[in-house]
Amino acid sequence: MCLAVPMKVTEIVDGTAVCEVDGVRRAGSLMMLDDVSVGDYVLLHAGFAIEKIDPEEAQKTLEVFREVLDAGLLPE
Repeated sequence: MCLAVPMKVTEIVDGTAVCEVDGVRRAGSLMMLDDVSVGDYVLLHAGFAIEKIDPEEAQKTLEVFREVLDAGLLPE
């Protein structure tokens, strides 16, 4: 199963965004997006930021992810 995870951009260096959610940091290429700034939320998938998203929508999606994890609904 593949998921794109909403993450907040905390730093941008040479076309790569450092993104964070719940203390987890990942780097993602910005080559597929224009106009991304520190503080924006992006969907990060397979090492690429694939879409810039609204912060409210990012939080809603993250809440659903957390509920699924808390309920143990993901296969091991």
